[in-house]
Order: sequence, then C-alpha cells, then structure tokens
Amino acid sequence: MQLYSPTQKDMLTAIIPKLPMRDKTATKAFYLQQLGFSEIADYGDYLLIKKDHIEIHFFAFAELDPTQNYGQIYLRTQHIDDFYQWLLEHNIPIHPNGHLETKPWGQQEFSLLDPDNNLLTFGQDASS
Repeated sequence: MQLYSPTQKDMLTAIIPKLPMRDKTATKAFYLQQLGFSEIADYGDYLLIKKDHIEIHFFAFAELDPTQNYGQIYLRTQHIDDFYQWLLEHNIPIHPNGHLETKPWGQQEFSLLDPDNNLLTFGQDASS
C-alpha cells in the first residue's frame, strides 16, 4: 500500500476546534467577557471567536449533558505564569485538578472548564 504524498509543502495551515454549547449567551459571557476573546461571527446556532492566533467555533447543542461532555482543547501559550495569575486575580475558576504545574512531559499547564464542561488546557514549554 502506498501512502498519500502531497506535492505541495505546508498544505495544512491551522486547526480550529469545534465545541458544543448549550447556551450561546453563557458561552459568550465566559469567552468574551472573562477570557478576553472577541467575536468573529454569530450565525445563530454557530459562533466563531478568536484571541491572538487562536480561533474556536461553537455549535448549538441544547440537549448536551455537561457531565457527559468530553470536549477538550489544548492551547499553547506564552507568559503562562502571567496569564494564570491574571485569571486568579479576576476570579476565573481553575479546574480543581488543573492548577498550574510543570508536567513530566516538559510543559507548564493549567486547565479551566467552560460553562458546558469543555476542558481548556493551557500549556507552555517549561524550558521557555
């Protein structure tokens, strides 16, 4: 069997996670007001937001049971200590098992849960 071999370089340029949301108002309040994202577009059942080089899309899922939601994204960041401290100072809840720490795989990481239990893990190379 021959593997696919593209002839162009840099064919893949970005990845944009798509997460479920039960209540668009709550999702916007969390991401825009608490985390500082800005809205790209709102198409009713589909919401697009961004911050710096990160873009996240949300789709309406009114029947979502947050206790059964396993949506997760990993966001690479810079100045993780400053960002973490800013979140604490602004009373943004950190995941109970996700406080800032250096992991065995060489990343400083912490995690948050959004209103729908989507797990947001922020990470930075511990050597930076």
